[in-house]
Amino acid sequence: MSIIVFGSINIDLVATTPRLPLPGETLLGHHFFKAPGGKGANQAVATTRLSITTHMVGRVGAHGFGAELVNSLKAAGVNTDDVFVDDNVSSGVAVISVDDNGENQIIVIPGANGNVGRQDVERLSHLLPGAKALLLQLEIPMDAVVAAANAAKKEGVTVILDPAPVQSHIPDELYPLVDIITPNEVEAGQLVGFPVDGEESATKATGELLAKGVKCAIVKLGAKGVVCVTAEDSFFLPAFNVETVDTTAAGDAFSGGLAAALSTGLPLHQAVVWGAAAGALAAMKSGAQPSLPDRVMFDAFLKERVGE
Repeated sequence: MSIIVFGSINIDLVATTPRLPLPGETLLGHHFFKAPGGKGANQAVATTRLSITTHMVGRVGAHGFGAELVNSLKAAGVNTDDVFVDDNVSSGVAVISVDDNGENQIIVIPGANGNVGRQDVERLSHLLPGAKALLLQLEIPMDAVVAAANAAKKEGVTVILDPAPVQSHIPDELYPLVDIITPNEVEAGQLVGFPVDGEESATKATGELLAKGVKCAIVKLGAKGVVCVTAEDSFFLPAFNVETVDTTAAGDAFSGGLAAALSTGLPLHQAVVWGAAAGALAAMKSGAQPSLPDRVMFDAFLKERVGE
């Protein structure tokens, strides 16, 4: 069974600094590097590195890193036959600052990602029969996200939404199309309208999200753990204790691990463990896609930490 990722493809321009700058402040950084990123592309690489057949559907620009981004996806093993090269705009760019504690600030310029629309959903649709899951994020236009979720629902494909970057308003029609939603605590708070800063408030937030129509709500609390709630079950999973270097793609790694586990038939609780393990491993390295674990590293981590 394959996984389809419909979303953004960016180049990440990363500066590491002792701390994140205040408004109007100039800091001297440690160093700079460039790496392929974008939440969609990150999730596609994450699932592929866990030995799952993955198709990427999205757009890059004809100029400005486009060929580099497609070649990087291909090198990772992602099927890029449905990545469209847009002659009208540049590729998406993310400007990222990472401090010594691994915390980050990110500015995203959508570029070609902003042109994702009906034609891309049509390319997506022919992949849906036989697919296990569709991964969505919010770095492409909302209309395209809703249309893709609708198409997947009609084919009985599991829809997993990472609602990032969180939008001021997510259409009410999207929630019932989502099988699993995976916000972090900040995103969850913005979606439900109250602060989410721990297990209790996260559990309350999951109830609000289920009331909106999603089948399963997972709130990622970083170093505090993960809360997962469905209509039939709820549980809290403590975080894996690791030395954090850069959290940039940890959420995308979580989505990849979660989807990879579900695609192989594992139950939800075990899939959340996979997601948390992949996220923890990604946080131990710098960069987005360069930090995503391969299957050998992932299996060794699970065996050491949980005995799987």
